[in-house]
Amino acid sequence: QMELQESGPGLVKPSQTLSLTCTVSGTSIETANSAWSWIRQPPGKALEWMGVMTRDGTAYYTSSLKGRISISRDTSKNQFSLHLNSVNSEDTAVYYCGAGLGVGVYITPSSYDYWGQGTQVTVSS
Repeated sequence: QMELQESGPGLVKPSQTLSLTCTVSGTSIETANSAWSWIRQPPGKALEWMGVMTRDGTAYYTSSLKGRISISRDTSKNQFSLHLNSVNSEDTAVYYCGAGLGVGVYITPSSYDYWGQGTQVTVSS
């Protein structure tokens, strides 16, 4: 049974970098045809797919965040991480990590069958 757990600071100051880590148990992030994603939900808004890293470490990002976002991984710890720089109040949201197994197109929140519980991040001075 796969489990995902987000961790990181709950408060980030404007213009700083938001960094979150997703720890995965039960499945290797190098599993064939797997996809590892970050998704967020700002208050009162819909879920927003942010980006995904495939099993070989290739990352793809939503166009609205390009230039500010990166996803990295540590295969020795079976973790992947989100880094979002130059944050502002509009980046305040609940952040989720998600996983998909099998061949598919993983660019929408509904693509993911496995989710972490989510972590609240507030951008404020």
